[in-house]
Amino acid sequence: MPVEQILSNAQLVTADRVFYGTVVLRDGLIAEVNEGPSRLPQALDLNGDYLLPGLVELHTDNLERHMTPRPGVDWPSVPAVLSHDAQIIAAGITTVFDAVSIGDVNPKGNRMQKLPAMLEAISKASEAGLTRAEHRLHLRCELCHPDTLTVFRDLVENPLVQLVSVMDHSPGQRQFVLESKYREYYMGKYHLTTTQMDEFITLQMANSRTYSDRYRAAIVEHCLALGLSVASHDDATLAHVEESARYGMTIAEFPTTVEAARGCRENGMQVLMGAPNIVRGGSHSGNVAAADLAAAGLLDILSSDYYPASLLQSAFALAAQNQRIGLAEAVRMVSLNPARAAGLTDRGEIAPGLRADLIQARSQDGLPVVQQVWRQATRVF
Repeated sequence: MPVEQILSNAQLVTADRVFYGTVVLRDGLIAEVNEGPSRLPQALDLNGDYLLPGLVELHTDNLERHMTPRPGVDWPSVPAVLSHDAQIIAAGITTVFDAVSIGDVNPKGNRMQKLPAMLEAISKASEAGLTRAEHRLHLRCELCHPDTLTVFRDLVENPLVQLVSVMDHSPGQRQFVLESKYREYYMGKYHLTTTQMDEFITLQMANSRTYSDRYRAAIVEHCLALGLSVASHDDATLAHVEESARYGMTIAEFPTTVEAARGCRENGMQVLMGAPNIVRGGSHSGNVAAADLAAAGLLDILSSDYYPASLLQSAFALAAQNQRIGLAEAVRMVSLNPARAAGLTDRGEIAPGLRADLIQARSQDGLPVVQQVWRQATRVF
């Protein structure tokens, strides 16, 4: 006999509207979506809370913070993954693309050395059924690092890889058109002296000239041959966007200007921006505000980036800030839209036949507080 659960008396946030209703779960899937409360005694009363689809996170480097909780401290890899996973599921994220960086712009960093342990830990924890969210991999390829292409080719065949992004964080490129901003950001982040920063800039610019264009072409070609979704990163101009579109990229991560975002939309690319940008009211790098793109109808996907809890909060905040964007549309940006952009057609909304990945959230003065989370109809939080 199929296992059936009934979740009733909830504000259902579907892909196009919000209404009080009941959801029936059966065999890990959503079997029915009905208006009004259930009269069956076995129905679970959600007390009028919101019932939303499980969130889909395409770009988070949150795992790195658990792998290295303090500078110079390397935490055991599987416990680090489980700690990260607990934070992800508590934020209502049921599908997470863990972003792992190929090519380290930090002159003092050890990201490249830790990559094998990170990937092995994610795979081991997932295969053992220890994770509560579903983990997939997002390879972030820093094009101005000499070893990026070689490492990419070694990792891209991992079955968990489903998304790849290409980026160039050298001065004068995309996010850092102004060298002054580049200096300010990296000297502060990596505690470099003026001399160290000068040497770092010289090296990065030389590497960009040597590797960036060649690596971008090779990586994208390989991804498209494997059927992987490919994202650009920090497009700043229409020329950047047109280049990304020519390569066949379908997702634009963090475009830095309205011009670039509009160009992405015109070229059929999904625009992804940071949820912290919405919550904080602007970009920490001084680039375009995500709320401004939303107001212009140029925002498709939100990503928690460095702060998992921001994802659900940003959807509610965006709906409250912008009268033209309802909660259903805002929630699509953190569920259905990212799922479809990554090629996942079995999740992302509350609809019959899809996976029963769900969140019960209570609004406390406009702040959504997660109460329960289900993944494929199994309660995991």
